[in-house]
Amino acid sequence: MIRSRSLSDVAEYAYAATAPADARLIFLAGACPLNADGTTAAVGDYAGQAAKAVENLRTALADAGATIDDVISTRVLVASTSQADLVTAWEVVRDAFGEHDVPSTLLGVTVLGYDDQLVEIEAVAAVRD
Repeated sequence: MIRSRSLSDVAEYAYAATAPADARLIFLAGACPLNADGTTAAVGDYAGQAAKAVENLRTALADAGATIDDVISTRVLVASTSQADLVTAWEVVRDAFGEHDVPSTLLGVTVLGYDDQLVEIEAVAAVRD
């Protein structure tokens, strides 16, 4: 993780990250807040959907031979025009990553792909084999 001394320290993430030269990159599709049966979890609940999306992200990472600590970048999409809703989702994602404060982009979007979906998390991971 790269933390810039030239930029504000208000951001709750590193400003950049590098992948080791010998790393295998894993590009994950957006983790959605879907239950195993395909229904949307936590309808109407930004924090609940963010938590389910993180859970599904962890599963996809594990299936690819990685963990959340291997993630080098995220993009968090939140279907809302309210900054408070974006922050609610972000706090769940930030807390899930803990000290591993990967560079991240938080975006408010008009709509996401599934019925009642409010949150989606894209990620890139780097794993040394």
